[in-house]
Amino acid sequence: MKLEIPRSELWILSYYRVSEIAGAMLFGKVARRIKDETLRVLLTKHFADEARHAWVWTDCITKVGGVPLEIPNTYQSRYGAETGVPTNELELLGITQIFEKRVINQYRAHQKRKGTHPTVKAALQDIMVDEQWHLKWVKDELKKLETKHGKAAVAETLERYREIDERVYAEIAPYENEPWKIFGRDEP
Repeated sequence: MKLEIPRSELWILSYYRVSEIAGAMLFGKVARRIKDETLRVLLTKHFADEARHAWVWTDCITKVGGVPLEIPNTYQSRYGAETGVPTNELELLGITQIFEKRVINQYRAHQKRKGTHPTVKAALQDIMVDEQWHLKWVKDELKKLETKHGKAAVAETLERYREIDERVYAEIAPYENEPWKIFGRDEP
């Protein structure tokens, strides 16, 4: 089957896919160890959504005639280089909220691009339903943490991660039309 999308978009979809896999792995590890029972349930659902999203991207890529490309690192790995591993619930939820906002905004922008293949648009729409829920549950849990840590601590944590997100995104944004260059590759 002939590839029905530009090769540059195949790189982007493959990047989305591997980022969803990384998210699933992170949330799965945290869900196994977290003491808070409510968070354990919510993180397990989030883990399952991320794993399903990785499959949605894999399925989408094959439906448009591609095979997922090997992607050497993820958006999360770039975050991790800046932040380290979250050490408490506030950091975990703060980084998740900022990251999920970036993801849904990126997916919305991709969906609106002229010439986006209908199969890609459908995958984006499907995933964005879950992403809306991710934003809501994390926001609700952050609100609860305001009583434990104080509003200022929650706001400071979100601002710290927002600044990191902006730096990380600024590193990759110039390569939007040539995503293989994010990984130091010369050609698609």
